[in-house]
Amino acid sequence: MTVTKDTIIGDVLAADHGTAPYFQEMGMHCLGCPNARSETVGEACAVHAVDCDALLAKLNAHFAAAQ
Repeated sequence: MTVTKDTIIGDVLAADHGTAPYFQEMGMHCLGCPNARSETVGEACAVHAVDCDALLAKLNAHFAAAQ
């Protein structure tokens, strides 16, 4: 999976629950909330004032290592 700023968080979590800590690191502790799961990665980064490129790099490295 390649994660972009337009990828839905729920899709990332469905692909690999091991990505949850990356979202929790940025302050998203409500990952079970329907609203949180339907946000895009870019939207979540904007709301939580997180560097989206840095988060995308972590998420994509995680998926690359899993292959």
